[in-house]
Amino acid sequence: MELRTELPRQRLIGMVRQILGSELAGALPVDHPLSDLGMSSLKMIDLMLGVESEFGIAIPQQDITPENFLSIATVEALVMKLTAAADS
Repeated sequence: MELRTELPRQRLIGMVRQILGSELAGALPVDHPLSDLGMSSLKMIDLMLGVESEFGIAIPQQDITPENFLSIATVEALVMKLTAAADS
C-alpha cells in the first residue's frame, strides 16, 4: 500500500485538475468557486466520490451541501473534519 504523505490540499488540487482536465488552465485558486472553474454538477459528484475514495472516508448525507463543495478550501475543511472525527 502506498504511503500518502501529501497534504490534503495538494491531493484535492490534483483531483480537481484531473476531473476538469483541459477545461482548467493555469493556477488553481483554492478559494475560488469550483463552479466558476467549470465544475458541473456531474463532475461535482465525481469529486465527492473521489474524495471518499482518496481519503477513506464516508461523507454523511448532511455534509453533502453546496457550502462544503464550494471551493477546494471548503472541501479541504470537510476532509479535515471527517478524518479528525474518524481518528478519534
